[in-house]
Amino acid sequence: MKIGILALQGDFDAHSRRLTELGAEPILVRNPDQLEHIDGLIIPGGESSVFLHLLGEHGFKKLSEFVLSKPAFGTCAGCILLAREVENPSQKGVGALDITVRRNAYGRQIDSIILEGPTKLPGGPLEQVYIRAPRIERVGPEVEVLAERDGHPVLVRQGRLLAATFHPELSVDSRVHAEFLRLVEQDEK
Repeated sequence: MKIGILALQGDFDAHSRRLTELGAEPILVRNPDQLEHIDGLIIPGGESSVFLHLLGEHGFKKLSEFVLSKPAFGTCAGCILLAREVENPSQKGVGALDITVRRNAYGRQIDSIILEGPTKLPGGPLEQVYIRAPRIERVGPEVEVLAERDGHPVLVRQGRLLAATFHPELSVDSRVHAEFLRLVEQDEK
């Protein structure tokens, strides 16, 4: 299975290593036309407004078309890009995931933290690495919350979309990426 990683910024190498560990073939996506040759897409962390700038109108349109028809997984800034509504400040997103996200809600870079918390994924508590993380303020009725922090969702799933406000690629725990690969496999059936 070929999994694209939007390789414009963020730690796409860490996502690539994790996918390789789990037996998937990572493809670093730097050109929107590459989206036609992958089974699923990871949108990594970084700065969501920079992603929008680097994608441009054509790239954003291609990204939107992809995530509305194929499995996608957004982490941190990727979660913001997938969201239906973005606050602090308001910005456009793909709108594929029925959530409202507040950018940089947990503070600045110095407020970064590693926590462990309960999850609906099998295997016990889940390590969560937060770096200038967004906070999910609202989830729609079709969105399943898989993990929370202080009463706010931090890992959500809606159909073939998965989003985390933290960075699972920086953890030794591979369950979040494994869950995404499961969604891709289901979509191929």
